[in-house]
Amino acid sequence: MIISKLALPRRTILRGMGATLALPFLDAMAPALSAAPKGVPRFATAYIGNGAHMGQWTPATEGVNFEMSPTLKGIEGFRDRLAVFSALDNFPASDQGDVGGQHPRSAPGFMSGIHAKATEGADLQAGTTIDQIIAAKICTDTKLPSLEVTVDRIDVAGACDHGYACAYMNCISWRTPTTPLPSETNPRFVFERMFGVGSTKQERMTRASEDRSLLDELSEQIADLRRKLGARDRTKLNEYFDSVRDVEQRIEKTESTNSDLSVPDQPVGVPGTFKDYVELLFDLQALAFQADITRVSTLLMARENTGRAYPEIGVAEAHHAISHHDNKPDKLAAYAKINSYHIQMLNYFLKKLDSIPDGDATLLDRTAVLMGSGLSDGNVHSNYGVPVIVVGGKSLGIRGNRHVRYPKGTPLANLMLGITDRYGVHLDNFGNSNTAIDLTTI
Repeated sequence: MIISKLALPRRTILRGMGATLALPFLDAMAPALSAAPKGVPRFATAYIGNGAHMGQWTPATEGVNFEMSPTLKGIEGFRDRLAVFSALDNFPASDQGDVGGQHPRSAPGFMSGIHAKATEGADLQAGTTIDQIIAAKICTDTKLPSLEVTVDRIDVAGACDHGYACAYMNCISWRTPTTPLPSETNPRFVFERMFGVGSTKQERMTRASEDRSLLDELSEQIADLRRKLGARDRTKLNEYFDSVRDVEQRIEKTESTNSDLSVPDQPVGVPGTFKDYVELLFDLQALAFQADITRVSTLLMARENTGRAYPEIGVAEAHHAISHHDNKPDKLAAYAKINSYHIQMLNYFLKKLDSIPDGDATLLDRTAVLMGSGLSDGNVHSNYGVPVIVVGGKSLGIRGNRHVRYPKGTPLANLMLGITDRYGVHLDNFGNSNTAIDLTTI
């Protein structure tokens, strides 16, 4: 047992001029000569709009040691912590008498199990999503109640699809049935929301132009802390600060690259490639978990109806257009390629979380990562048998290395009810659920 030179409170924060830096879990935060305290759980969601090529996504076999599907091969390394759920229906997102609107209903329906109200105005209504239900349980003592980020523009307003407001597609997290949570697109603003410096957009922009490092501002406090810590804690601290510095430098590099662009309202700090963008946002979420700034995050990796193309993987046509494949082989191949690319991005996040110690486990052990879409086949806007997986959460009792196919008509909300149960939130029902899926026995 290593006895550190001092005892630190778990919520120790370094403070500078407008800057705050929470610390990761250290040995010095555990009582001397006692076992490491049980780590706190985290929850993350990555949402992909426009559905998936289900023939490439769905494993051919079921049960333990299932045959990995072509799309999911990108996370083969996490098979032991991967649970695949097939034939779950996002029924609340279906028409139910409405005309059109499948895309705007699919996003909020995914984690709420509620049929969104058809409106183009401000009277939005869907349902509280499970990330916010979980956040209300486990984030009562964190700096941020949750973190919502996206790689797609969310400045599209008004009506987007057959009488539905664009806000339904811009947000996958809802704090209340009438309060969607907008996602942040700019990594710089995400960083400063986490660590301070600038309470307004103008203050943050000024801060960005001054090119000052958060760690430099706190250098004296950091040096003093290092002198008091044991060797293992110093190593942990150095790794954490290296991660913070790396994110800062990548944001600064991006801002420098974007500075000469003449595109109107070009956001500062947005990487030029999808891969760099997603990885940076995932790194920010990992930092937020590591420093216990928040324990709940969502990434809108692909907005419903997104027009993003992926030339870096040979897909020049817009994602939404590709999803309307008309069963043409070339479009189906491109559709599957986009899905595989998104899974590769998820693999980056899983590796990151698994590389970060958290007490006697890793962040991935403490975190259930939900990924999926509110649509299945984008060509026909089907909300039945949607793609959905859960990775990680070993410390939460979630069993991996499983592919489970459910009976026809099983609500997706059953899975959401099962996930909330793992976080100590025991609900009688959720959305259109009829029973909870037990993630400890799947």
